[in-house]
Amino acid sequence: MGGYLRVGAVEMIWVLSALSVLVATEARGGREQWLHSKGEVSVGRHPDLVMDLPEQPNVSFRHYAGYVTVHERNGRALFYWFYEATTRPDDRPLVLWLNGGPGCSSVGYGATQEIGPFIVDSDGRHLNFNPFSWNREANMIFLESPVGVGFSYSNTTNDYKVLGDDFTANDTYTFLHKWFEKFPYYRNRSFYIAGESYAGKYVPELAELIYDMNKDPNLYIDLKGFLLGNPETSDAEDWRGLVDYAWSHAVVSDETHKLIRESCDFDSNDTWSNDGCTKGVDEVLKQYKKIDIYSLYTSLCISNSSAKSDDNMLRVMFKRSSTMMPRIMSGYDPCLDDYAHLYYNRPDVQKALHVSDGRQLRNWRICNDTIFADWAQSKASVLHIYKKLIVGGLRIWVYSGDTDGRVPVLSTRYSLNSLQLPITGGWRPWYHQKEVSGWVQEYEGLTFATFRGAGHAVPIFKPSSSLAFFASFLRGESPPSGR
Repeated sequence: MGGYLRVGAVEMIWVLSALSVLVATEARGGREQWLHSKGEVSVGRHPDLVMDLPEQPNVSFRHYAGYVTVHERNGRALFYWFYEATTRPDDRPLVLWLNGGPGCSSVGYGATQEIGPFIVDSDGRHLNFNPFSWNREANMIFLESPVGVGFSYSNTTNDYKVLGDDFTANDTYTFLHKWFEKFPYYRNRSFYIAGESYAGKYVPELAELIYDMNKDPNLYIDLKGFLLGNPETSDAEDWRGLVDYAWSHAVVSDETHKLIRESCDFDSNDTWSNDGCTKGVDEVLKQYKKIDIYSLYTSLCISNSSAKSDDNMLRVMFKRSSTMMPRIMSGYDPCLDDYAHLYYNRPDVQKALHVSDGRQLRNWRICNDTIFADWAQSKASVLHIYKKLIVGGLRIWVYSGDTDGRVPVLSTRYSLNSLQLPITGGWRPWYHQKEVSGWVQEYEGLTFATFRGAGHAVPIFKPSSSLAFFASFLRGESPPSGR
């Protein structure tokens, strides 16, 4: 099942000789790679190796992009972008990053704006090197999931009509096993899942599926834990926190807050049948139209395309349903969205990423509004999964940028408090570069931390401290407690 291969003395001499050739072939954008397949070792180029990405900074690590088919009959394929760690990739864990929406791209957000090594420049043509990329600490996979997101697709129209949490978890699970067939060397690697926003649902759901399926040794994935930023967790607590945060940060009046507190039963499946509740929540959302809900204290992007995207988002925000909590499009929206759209729709970029031949292009969008509006199934809460996986011994860390109004720190605190976990480390500041980065509290089986002055997508605001926090998570060490 992958891993290191046993070879005899003669074979070892051949391998070492070939390795010396391999080391000598390092070049801009990629290197030759060992291919491990069915017990054989050879030196050659992986078909998904990215070699000529336009405007890519010069780097020494390898990266790969392409498709993994998760359903042959329906022609369902997910697009991934995988970056090896910048140093000692053989010794580093493997991390899967997921953004949410539902309907938003992990390539467009996570890889392009937050924690990937290449950040799209404001001209939409060039890539800048990110010195705080998380592949400094781990081998990183960014997945566009489910189908209909980014470059991922299905040849079966009906697939787009049944997208939901379980559908996404099952396809992502299938993706992992088929990805390991492409990269068998990573099959036995320590594995973590990370994400933000609506991935607060995706990540625990996938972790639970892996945990349950690991009972079959042939399907075993060495899952160690998961890391979540500003995550949607429990609809009722998320809405309570959103409302209370808006009031406590002077976004809405005392009267509006009182109306919501008196008329909204967020635990009910019939929340929005109450006219007073609907009126109060609509007032909160109306006020948030005037600023950036994802980052209260920064400017809005005023470009035409971003404004159009905001209008689409807000139409969905006001959509009411008697059977499901209304959802707000998850994802931070600075003008970087526009830059990414320009870059990923370039023919030469799509060809380099093995998306197209450079002639028949795919239309890439950072978020698919239709997926978001038509999402068929969403779990009201994943707190029961937290309880199950804490008992199972997984490492669970949750962090929250404290200037986010979309999934504010109060929502996360309300959700985690409802778990009633014993406290093992009291509330205290944590530090990075001699400054208070935020506050942290440790529970039995879970660590919660804040990032001071960060919005919804924390690494955009705090790239250096978020990398340090990620490194602490991987090591299983508490965030630094002193200067």
